[in-house]
Amino acid sequence: MKNRFTILCLLLLVLPLSSFSQKAFQDGEWFKFRIHYGPFNASYATIGVKETSLNNKKVYHIVGKGKSTGLLHLFFKVDDNYESYVDKRTGLPYRFIRKIDEGGHTKDLQIEFDQDNNKAEVFDKKHNEKKTYTTEKNVHDMLSAFYFVRNDINPSNLSVGDELHLNMFFDKENHDFKLKFLGKEVLSTKFGKIATLKFRPYVMAGRVFKEQESLTFWISDDKNKIPVKIQADLAVGSLAADLEEFKGLKHQLKIIMN
Repeated sequence: MKNRFTILCLLLLVLPLSSFSQKAFQDGEWFKFRIHYGPFNASYATIGVKETSLNNKKVYHIVGKGKSTGLLHLFFKVDDNYESYVDKRTGLPYRFIRKIDEGGHTKDLQIEFDQDNNKAEVFDKKHNEKKTYTTEKNVHDMLSAFYFVRNDINPSNLSVGDELHLNMFFDKENHDFKLKFLGKEVLSTKFGKIATLKFRPYVMAGRVFKEQESLTFWISDDKNKIPVKIQADLAVGSLAADLEEFKGLKHQLKIIMN
């Protein structure tokens, strides 16, 4: 089972935007998600943000974690850690950390982004190797992209079928991440009914995903733009993730009362 989704599927919530402000989130915001693989409660994932500094620059330190639970942990251990240090002014990342153990498949990478010169220095700690890559302008990692979009997405400017793009650097490679807007939908959740925006990213078909349009996610159609639900058709089986807990939202979550 190629279950490399504990954090990854939660972090592909990205759109192309040109400015950054802290209007959707604040220091101390935190989410917890419950991940299902078929009928099994496979794992939990969390993601949170704290204000700090890096090299004398004010940044947001974003941390995403995922761990397998129950039966899955007995035969396929998942222990993932993702971190990003994002400039508070531009929303662009300075550092990205990916340390994972997924069924014995391990990675331990630290990426230092030079946004001024469009470079990324990748330190592969597992193999003690360093290499510098050329990136696209205003490049993002998975975590920085998630928070970047939440601040500036404007549903009134989106039409069903719109395709949006973002420059991303992941796993030592540049990616043109493409995302399609599918429309609006009201979801029933443990918190009540929530109005959402529905998106479908184009993913790489093959070993993990069944086809390019195998992943769908929903974010709240309010000032928070938080991820509410994710579904994925995998090469083997299916996966779903639901928002389980949250705290520290900058705005009250809008619940539909009827």
